Amino acid sequence: MTQNVLISPSILSADFANLGADVRAVDAAGADMIHVDVMDGHYVPTITIGPDVVKALRPHSKLPFDVHLMITPADLLIDAFADAGSDIITVHPDAGPHLHRTLQAIRKRGLKAGVALNPATSPRVLDHVMDCVDMILVMSVNPGYGGQKFIPSQLAKISELRRMCEQQSHDIILEVDGGVNPQTSKDCIRAGATALVAGSAVFKGAGSLSENIAALRGPVSQIKAA
Repeated sequence: MTQNVLISPSILSADFANLGADVRAVDAAGADMIHVDVMDGHYVPTITIGPDVVKALRPHSKLPFDVHLMITPADLLIDAFADAGSDIITVHPDAGPHLHRTLQAIRKRGLKAGVALNPATSPRVLDHVMDCVDMILVMSVNPGYGGQKFIPSQLAKISELRRMCEQQSHDIILEVDGGVNPQTSKDCIRAGATALVAGSAVFKGAGSLSENIAALRGPVSQIKAA
């Protein structure tokens, strides 16, 4: 599992004046997905981008667009983000009245459906929708801002979710977002994460983009021994 961990650079930390170039750059540097943080200034304090930006970025990469909707209500914009070129759409359980219906709507468009869990959100919210879930996103910071410090208590949640995923008959990506860097990534992978979102660690790390991405995956032996 470790050597196959997916890296999804968050363009929230990219240069917004050169988003197309930065998306092409992380694609060439070995990223597996492109993480797009959509914030509405309501569900979270920050406002970021909408479907038109996703559509404009789509020609710049063939990688899956991993679109995280931090908006409420989410249902009204699912079609717009699907039409813009999203491959995965992730919503929060409290971003609408009917999570199951929302996941169905995403899958009906032929996309993978994800659920994001805030630090205080229990994995139990997924008990009766796991058959509709293709990805679980564990927020290891409170959503709304980049560059925050990793919340260690989320490691136990990742482990619990890994056990839940292994009980399903279909593959579920277990992704972690927030404060992920070459140090915390090892803990996340050891706990059971199969995908990591990183913004600052990729775009503002000490090395080149490819070196920063490789550092997040880490040597298999180092992670196993930690």
